Amino acid sequence: MSAEEVVGETSYKASPVKRRRATRAEMEERAEFLIDYAEQHGPITVRGLYYQAEVGGVPGIDKTKSGYGKVQRQVLDLRRAGRMSYADIADATRWMRKPRSHDSIHDAIAETARTYRRNLWRDADSYVEIWIEKDALAGVIYPITSRYDAPLMVARGFSSETFAYEAVAAREGDDRDYYVYYFGDFDRSGRDAANSLKEKLERFADEECVNVIFQTVAVTENQIRDLELPTRPHKRESAADRNWPHDIACELDAIPPDTLREMVETCINRHLPQHQLEIAKIAERSEREEFIKAFGGDSA
Repeated sequence: MSAEEVVGETSYKASPVKRRRATRAEMEERAEFLIDYAEQHGPITVRGLYYQAEVGGVPGIDKTKSGYGKVQRQVLDLRRAGRMSYADIADATRWMRKPRSHDSIHDAIAETARTYRRNLWRDADSYVEIWIEKDALAGVIYPITSRYDAPLMVARGFSSETFAYEAVAAREGDDRDYYVYYFGDFDRSGRDAANSLKEKLERFADEECVNVIFQTVAVTENQIRDLELPTRPHKRESAADRNWPHDIACELDAIPPDTLREMVETCINRHLPQHQLEIAKIAERSEREEFIKAFGGDSA
């Protein structure tokens, strides 16, 4: 049997010690932690909840495949039992594709009035995108990017040439600085993915005379120390992995969800301050009301 166990992309040392079954009291203590944390800090991924349970010293939750599996199973059981809200758990890895349709013209007009969003960046001095390595975490930070009308780009590891090209091509006719804030894992593959994306965006941007400012926001070595994030031993299977200059790795999910959302909001606020956002939101509400008066529909 291998000396390592794997959780997704994460490797942990297997323990030779046979673990006992959790008592009913320990299971309930674990359940209360998972429910309370998800309710107070959700939406959060199951993996993110596992990291917080590990940091919190929850009984039976350790840095093993077994520890993650326990959280995964219990979260499912708690939601099916109605003790944990499905809305508190984020999973943006699966979605439905379907054209938007309406029952009638009146229904379409009413829906347009309800969902009208003003371009909050129209008068901004720069253009901003938030890029994230993992699609599962998109649901964690989307409440922030949605509020600020900021594009959320899911790279899913190494971004394709096409995705990077289309991102830059969309900036045609826009001479503002193009800021890209990137969030990814602190490991060899995560850092390589960030560098690869940076190279592709800058190469295409040079061809279109677009000025790209690329910044990797998370995860950094300082954040691991300052936030006391849980880490794992870095993989050393491949030659590329052996070039990683650190003994540890850290997943983006390890950052508490509230902290991750604050990081995203801080990046956006550098370019769209709160007072400017509030002015734009007031204009948006006024324009929505004007639309409703002109074409009818329910403003609720």
